[in-house]
Amino acid sequence: MLSDSQFSRRRILELSAAGAIAVISGSAAVPGADDPKKKPGTSWPSFRGTPDQRGLAGGTLSQDPQLRWEFSTPDGWVAASAIVDGRVYAPSLSGFLYCLDLKTGEELWKYRSIEDPDPKSFAPGFKACPLVTAEAVYAGDEDGVLHALDRKTGRKKWVFATGAEIAGCVSQYRDKLLLASHDSFLYCLNPDGSEAWKFETNDRINCSPAIADKFTFLAGCDEHLRVIDLESGQESLDMPLQSFLIASPALVGDLLYVGTHTGLVVCINWRKGEFVWKYESPREMPFHASAAVTDDLVIVGGHDKNVHAISRSTGESKWTFATRAKIECSGAVIDQRFFVGSGDGNLYGINLDSGTQTWKFNAGRDITGGISIGEGCLIAGEDQQKGRLLCFS
Repeated sequence: MLSDSQFSRRRILELSAAGAIAVISGSAAVPGADDPKKKPGTSWPSFRGTPDQRGLAGGTLSQDPQLRWEFSTPDGWVAASAIVDGRVYAPSLSGFLYCLDLKTGEELWKYRSIEDPDPKSFAPGFKACPLVTAEAVYAGDEDGVLHALDRKTGRKKWVFATGAEIAGCVSQYRDKLLLASHDSFLYCLNPDGSEAWKFETNDRINCSPAIADKFTFLAGCDEHLRVIDLESGQESLDMPLQSFLIASPALVGDLLYVGTHTGLVVCINWRKGEFVWKYESPREMPFHASAAVTDDLVIVGGHDKNVHAISRSTGESKWTFATRAKIECSGAVIDQRFFVGSGDGNLYGINLDSGTQTWKFNAGRDITGGISIGEGCLIAGEDQQKGRLLCFS
C-alpha cells in the first residue's frame, strides 16, 4: 500500500539533490490548559480541539472573518496549529515549531527539530498538530522523534524516539501521553518521557489517538479499528474495516465516526464492534480528512471535491457542497458554520442547516492542514513553498 509518506521528506530531498527526481514541496486536548479566568472551552490545544476529536470550537468567531496577519515559512504548512492562552503553536514542514502571538503574529520563540545550527542541514519537519498542556508542548516530527518543550520558553525538556514518522497529534490520558507512530506502535509515555508500555499493530498508524472513558482508538494502514484499554495497555476490540485509514476518528458516547480510503464514512458502535451505518460517497473516492461531528451531523470533505453533511443518526446525506479540488483539510465547526480548506486554494465557511456558502477567502494555494478555531480566531496554513500561516478574526 502506497502512502504520501512512504518515502520520508529527507529521502525525497536526497534523491532530488542527486538528480533522481524533481521535488515540489508540500502536498494530523487538554482542557485546563486555558487560563482559569477565561471562558472554558475557547482554546484549541490539539488537532481536533478535544480528546473526543469532534472538531467543535467554543467561543465566538466573526460572521465575516478578516485576515489579521500572515506568517511565512520556506516549506509551508501541512498540519493544524494549536491555540492556547493568546499564543499560536504552529508546526512547520521546514523543521521549526513556532510560538506566535495570536493578536499580531509576532514570533515569540521557535524550536528546531535538530540542534545543528547550520541552516542548510536537513531538519525533520513537523507534520502533525502539537499538543499543548498547562506546562508543555509536545510535537512529533517526520523522523519519528517526539519533542517535549517548555511551553513558555520553547526549550527542550526531553525527546523520545520511535522507529518511523509521527503523523498524528499526541494525546493525554491522566498523567500519561499517547503517541502513535508509523513504526506500527502505540506508545504510552510517563511524564518524564520514559516508556510505560507500547502496543503493536500490523502496519503504520496514521491517526491521532482519540480518547473516551479509559479507552483509546487506533486506525491506520492495517485496515483494523483497535480499541485499547489505557489502564492495562491491552486490546479490548479488534474490528476489521476492509480499508486503511488516514483520518482520525471522532467519538460521541459509544459511537465512533471516521472516513475511509475506500470512500466510506462509517458509524461504529465501538463497545459492540458493530457497524451502525455506512455512508458511501457517490464517486467512491477517499476520505482522508477527519470528520467534524455535531449533535445532528457528521461533516467531512473528500477527494471527490465535495463536503458531505451526513445525518448522525441515520447515515443519510443531508447536503453536499462542491469545491473545485480534492479536500484533505479537516474542517472545524463553530456555532452553525463549518470552515474548511480545499486544494482549489480557497477557505470556505458553510451554513450547517442549508449547506450554502457564508464566507470565502482565496488564498491561492492548497489548504490541506486542519482548521483550528480558538479564542476568537481561525488559523489555516498554505501547503506549498513559502506558504503562509493565515490568521482570521
